Amino acid sequence: MGNVILIGFMGCGKSTVGLRLSYRLRRTIIDTDKEIEKEENRTISEIFAEDGEAYFRDRETAILRKLKDSANNQIISVGGGLPVREENRALLHELGQVFYLCAEGWTIYERVKDDKTRPLLQVDDPLKKIETLIKERDPYYRAAADAVVTVDGKSFPQILDEIEELVNEKERTVLAEG
Repeated sequence: MGNVILIGFMGCGKSTVGLRLSYRLRRTIIDTDKEIEKEENRTISEIFAEDGEAYFRDRETAILRKLKDSANNQIISVGGGLPVREENRALLHELGQVFYLCAEGWTIYERVKDDKTRPLLQVDDPLKKIETLIKERDPYYRAAADAVVTVDGKSFPQILDEIEELVNEKERTVLAEG
């Protein structure tokens, strides 16, 4: 069995779905943002403020390279901007089965509007910024994904059921092809 990778815009539910999926599938979870914070001994906001977005994006790529050599049969949740880089999309495909948790801008806004730890949303009109970024990133998410799971209006159990069925379907196919 391979890794299950969750991608999507901030606030789409990657962390929560990843944690719940790890219990359901009995796999450990790795959150690339948390791994970067642990290695850097500072928050994502501090990294952005002190070293800039480009440095942070380089750290994301480094984490993926490391996981490519070490991760096996795990749930991996990645930062919202990680799939934008072409190299990262290729690494995600090598790492395992990639699920794009897709959400509308308004859904995201409602989930993150009070979160001051998200550096990209510290602007005058966060909803507009969210909608602009989703429009820019959606093609990259789709290019990186093996499956798109729409999360708007769905409960966590519904989302988990959908992902689990797709994971099981993929594993049955791999076993059949032997």
